[in-house]
Amino acid sequence: MRPRGRLGLGPGLGLGPLWAQRLRQLQRRLRTKEERIVVLETENAALHLKLAEYQGLAGRSTTEVLQLYSAHGQQQKLQRSSVVTQLHGAIKRLKQDLKSLHSFALELSKDFQRQSKTYLYQVLTAVQGIQLQNEAMQMFQIKAFDLEQSLQEVTERYEKEKQKRRALHNSLVELRGNIRVHCRIRPLLPFDTAAGHSVSQDRQRNFSEKVAYAADEETVLVKCCRPGHASINKTFQFERVYSASESQDTVFADVAPLLTSLLDGYNVCIMAYGQTGSGKTYTMLGPQLEENFAFSIEDESELGIIPRATHEVFRLISEKPPGSYWVEVSVVEVYNNEIFDLLAKDSCGKVFGVKRDVVTTREGKSDVPLLTHETVENASEFLHLVNKGLQLRVTHPTLVHAHSSRSHLVVTLTITTIVSGDNFGTSWEDEQTSQRLNKEVSCTFPQKMRGNKSASSSRASSPAQLEATEKLKQVKTRLQLVDLAGSECVGMSGVTGAALRETSFINRSLSALADVLGAIAEQRSHVPYRNSKLTHLLQDSVGGDAKLLVMLCISPDKKYLTESMQSLGFGTRARQVQRGQVKKKNFPVQSKAK
Repeated sequence: MRPRGRLGLGPGLGLGPLWAQRLRQLQRRLRTKEERIVVLETENAALHLKLAEYQGLAGRSTTEVLQLYSAHGQQQKLQRSSVVTQLHGAIKRLKQDLKSLHSFALELSKDFQRQSKTYLYQVLTAVQGIQLQNEAMQMFQIKAFDLEQSLQEVTERYEKEKQKRRALHNSLVELRGNIRVHCRIRPLLPFDTAAGHSVSQDRQRNFSEKVAYAADEETVLVKCCRPGHASINKTFQFERVYSASESQDTVFADVAPLLTSLLDGYNVCIMAYGQTGSGKTYTMLGPQLEENFAFSIEDESELGIIPRATHEVFRLISEKPPGSYWVEVSVVEVYNNEIFDLLAKDSCGKVFGVKRDVVTTREGKSDVPLLTHETVENASEFLHLVNKGLQLRVTHPTLVHAHSSRSHLVVTLTITTIVSGDNFGTSWEDEQTSQRLNKEVSCTFPQKMRGNKSASSSRASSPAQLEATEKLKQVKTRLQLVDLAGSECVGMSGVTGAALRETSFINRSLSALADVLGAIAEQRSHVPYRNSKLTHLLQDSVGGDAKLLVMLCISPDKKYLTESMQSLGFGTRARQVQRGQVKKKNFPVQSKAK
C-alpha cells in the first residue's frame, strides 16, 4: 500500500491564524481516517483467512454426508429385504390357516344342515301341539265365558235377593222396634305404634297387629288369642259393617234414609259408640284441627255425619212448601254427669257453658228446662252454632289419643212443621208447647211469631180468626246426633288427677247406658234411666219412639282387643232390644173437596 502524502503548504503563503487552526484540525481527522482504514484492512485479511478455512471444512462435510447417505440407503435395502422375507412367511401361514378354515366351514355347514332338519321337525311338531292347545284353549274360553255369564246372573240374583233380604230385615226392625247397629273398623294409625303406653311387654310385642276385620258387609271377624292357647275366631253380625278402606261417603249413604224418615214424622237418633281413639268424632264430625274444629274443609269427602246430615235435611226441607217448616238447634254436653248448655249466652252475648238439669215431664218424656234453642235457616248457620259449641267441649290428651273427648256431645236438630188441624191425628207434642204456639201460627220463622205475639192476640179476637187459628197445629220431630265419649282403660290411657275422675264418670255413664239397654231387652218393669244424666237425657231416643242407629267404632289393633270386644258386645246387646213399633207423628191427610 502506498503511503499517502501530506498536503504541504509553504510558510510563505501568509495565511492567518484561523486558517492555520483549521488546517491542523483537518490533518488530525485525516490521520484518524488513515488509522481506521489500516484497521479495517487488517480485519478484512483475517476474514479472508477464515473464509478459506470454512470452505475447506464444508468440502470435507459434503463428502461425509454423501458417505452417510450411501450407508443409510444400504441399510434400508437390507431392512426391506428382511421385511419381505417375513411377509412371505406370514402369507404362507395365512394360506395354511385359510385352508383349515375352509375345511372347518364345510364341516360346520354339513352339521348345520343336519341340525336344521332336526329343529325344523321339532318346530313343526311344536306348531301342531300349539294348534291343539289353541283349540283346547278356545273351548276353555267358551266354557269360561259361559261360566262368567252364569256367575254374573247368579251375582245379580244374589244382589237382588240381598236387597230384598235387607229391605225385609229393615221392615222387621221397624216392626220390632229394634235398634240398628252399624260397625266401622278404622285403619291402623301412626299413634297405634307410639311409644309411652303403659302396657305389658307381651302386648307391646304385638303393636300394630290387626285382629279385627270386615268379613263382609254384615260380619265382623275378630281373631282372639291368648298366650298358650289356640287362636279362636269370633264373628259378630250387624246391619252394616264398614271396612277400614270405606269412605265417609259410604257411611253416610246408609244414614241418609233415616233423614227422610225425619221429615216423614219420625224422631231419629244417630249415636257413635266406642273406645277412645276409635274414630267416633271423625265419623260424626270429620277431621279435627289442633285448636278447634272447622267444617269448612276443602275436601268435602272428609266431612262426617253431622255436617252431611245437616245439608241433607235442609235440602229435603227446600223441596217442601216454603214457610211450612222451621229448624232449631241445641248443643249440650254431659261432662262428669252434669249437663251443660253450650249455646247459652251471658249478658254480653258471649257463648259459654251453663249447667242445666234434665227432668221428666208429665207425659213421661225427658226435657231440659231453660235449654237454649237457636233458630237457623240454613246449614251454614246450623254448623256455625255447632262449631261454637264444640269450642267449649272438654278435651284432654291421653296416651291413646291426643284430642280425647272428655264429655258426651248431644246435638239436637228440631223441625217444627205447621199443619192444618182439620185432619190432624194425635200429636205427641206436650201441652205447654202446643199452648205456646197455637195462639197464632204464620208461615214464617218463630222470631217473627214471637215479635208479633202481643199484636196477634188482639187481632185474633173475631170468631172467624179464632176458628182459623185453631185449625193450625204443629208437629215437632227431632234429630239427635250423639258423639259419646270413649270408654277407657286407665292402664292404656295413662290418665291421672282430674282426667282420671273424668274417665270414671265416662265409664259409669256408658255402663248405665248398657244397663238401660239390658233392662229394655229383658222387658223389665223398671228401666234405670235416672242412674245417669246421659241415659236420662237420651231416654226418648233409647227407650222411646225414635229410630235409633248406633254406629260402633272399633280399632283393629291387637292391643285394643279387650276394648273392641266390649264395644262389639254392647252392639250385639243393642240389636236384641225390642221397643215395639216406632211411632210416627201424625201429619194431616188431605181430605177430598166436598
